[in-house]
Amino acid sequence: MISPNGAKSAALQSTDPATGDVVWKGAAAAPQAVVRAVEAARQAFPAWAATSQSERAAIARAYKAELENRADALAALISRETGKPLWESRSEVGAMIGKVELSIKAQAERAAEKRSATSFGEAVLRHHPHGVMAVLGPYNFPGHLPNGHIVPALLAGNSVVFKPSELTPAVGEAMAEAWHAAGLPQGVLTVVQGARETGAALIGADIDGLLFTGSAATGASFRRLFADRPKVILALELGGNNPLVAWDGDVDEAAGLVVQSAYVTSGQRCSCARRLIVPDNEFGAALVEAIATLRDRLRIGAWDDDPAPFMGPLVSREAAMAARRQVEQLLASGARPIRPLERIGNRRETFVAPALLDVTGLAVPDEEIFAPVLQVLRVPDFDAAIAAANDTRFGLAAGLVSQDRALWQRFLARIRAGVVNLNRPTTGASGAMPFGGLGDSGNHRPSAYYAADYCAFPIASFESDRLAGDLASLRDMLHP
Repeated sequence: MISPNGAKSAALQSTDPATGDVVWKGAAAAPQAVVRAVEAARQAFPAWAATSQSERAAIARAYKAELENRADALAALISRETGKPLWESRSEVGAMIGKVELSIKAQAERAAEKRSATSFGEAVLRHHPHGVMAVLGPYNFPGHLPNGHIVPALLAGNSVVFKPSELTPAVGEAMAEAWHAAGLPQGVLTVVQGARETGAALIGADIDGLLFTGSAATGASFRRLFADRPKVILALELGGNNPLVAWDGDVDEAAGLVVQSAYVTSGQRCSCARRLIVPDNEFGAALVEAIATLRDRLRIGAWDDDPAPFMGPLVSREAAMAARRQVEQLLASGARPIRPLERIGNRRETFVAPALLDVTGLAVPDEEIFAPVLQVLRVPDFDAAIAAANDTRFGLAAGLVSQDRALWQRFLARIRAGVVNLNRPTTGASGAMPFGGLGDSGNHRPSAYYAADYCAFPIASFESDRLAGDLASLRDMLHP
């Protein structure tokens, strides 16, 4: 294929994980095309940065209106490319819509111009955009997660080059169409489609920031790659081997919360619970049994099935195969399968029933399994539960299920994670709060409400209308 600028491009397509039907076909951007996209963003940047904050907010609100008008079609497109049930994709579009006003509020609160009087004049705090921001989007929330970078980046005055996941190109294209329909100037947001080669060309180009949501391994490679490029700001939202400590309470209610934490979105959320830590007593045993029973009743199906399923397929055959390999490694290490990761009937191999594995007393890999797989650890006391929860190189999400507020205070004081919930699923988060983690889960630049912090840099100015040097004092320190 030949792209519009004459560079040779490879074919790219996305498919419905539930059926294998082709959803989108197009061309992957060749490296030369990516460089040209970055150059165009560089040319568009000065005028966009000079646009007033109110004008940028008005265009963002017009984008919000476009999303509202296209909500049903966009939700269906998300479901077709990811396999997620329609109810979940509708929720994702709702989060995209809500992100606009939250970002405008965050920009005003965290990156607004502030002035204070001084003896010599004024001290002024301003925030300037970085320049050209590269956004690499994930497939699990192909609208919401890149939207969480793009909206604040544009509001701050940056231009953006966005590469969607190669598994969800149509959603990325639909987002760009909504921005352009909202009146965003040409070149301020450009989409480049493609896989690894396209992404490598983008991060190797003359960018000022990289905003990435994805795996910890990829994030670690970016840290190394940009070690000698200090001008490029990195905001990395990565994965987690998230612990959920379930200690007491109603067994059935707790089981429902655990299932929602571990198996929603077919386990393809970075904040899903991966490790369930329970007391080695009657409550812990009853809870694990209740989870297994509830797991057996989960409706799993295609995004448009009626009645609606709780979860759909994994995003691809490769994702399903990778999850099976990781589970096989756990079984080889001695894990006891309470419930296996098993293929569902004669459905495509992307459809799997969730796994529940007992790994108590075993040395298992500290890795994120991006699939509906929950590992159970039984511990003797609450101190051991906290120690087990913190026994990870990650630090994104964690949760406690307990009616004992004293235990919550102990947990909150000692747990190392950026999102910590009590009697709520580990996947619970809010665009009105920061979202990010420690260790291999991020790089201390949380997204969501705090995205305004990494989309602009502060400039401190000390300003006087008259010359303010202390010449009299200087004269006392001069030779005659």
